[in-house]
Amino acid sequence: MSRLKEQYKNVAVPALQEEYKYTHELKVPKIEKVTINIGINTRGDSKLADVVLETLVRISGQRPVSTKARKSEAGFKIREGMVVGAMVTIRGGRMWDFLTKLVDVTFPRIRDFRGIPIAAVDQGGNFNFGFKEHIAFPEISANEVESLHGLQVNIKTTARNQEEGLALFKALGFPFKK
Repeated sequence: MSRLKEQYKNVAVPALQEEYKYTHELKVPKIEKVTINIGINTRGDSKLADVVLETLVRISGQRPVSTKARKSEAGFKIREGMVVGAMVTIRGGRMWDFLTKLVDVTFPRIRDFRGIPIAAVDQGGNFNFGFKEHIAFPEISANEVESLHGLQVNIKTTARNQEEGLALFKALGFPFKK
């Protein structure tokens, strides 16, 4: 079992149950899924889409889905059906392994990292964090990277508001700014 899943069951659930006076442990907010998104600009380099898909496979351990433009947008030189991004959704055991890696390894590897801003948790209690460089993840070797790109990590919870979501992520050990 993942370290973060054990921490959720043994530390976070009892702490949140006592703090918010939940009558049953199933009422305690939990993490449903993690989604990783990357936007792709394929106009200049057609190999970039393959590199981005390979990056997502390495980071998540799952095959990503390519997202396509729904309609043409002349201002951005996008045609309907063009690949404009890639995403992967992680649930279950892989999700907990990814979250453990995110908290223990990835956040400390971010350049000039001073903590996660509290605004990263939205009004629905979900966590959204954008990485400017994908090399913060341990699966990506900086020596073999041709070009840097960013990615977005979204964590969906069952929390009802920002306060509950923030309490959940703090109980799991996410490094928020003071």
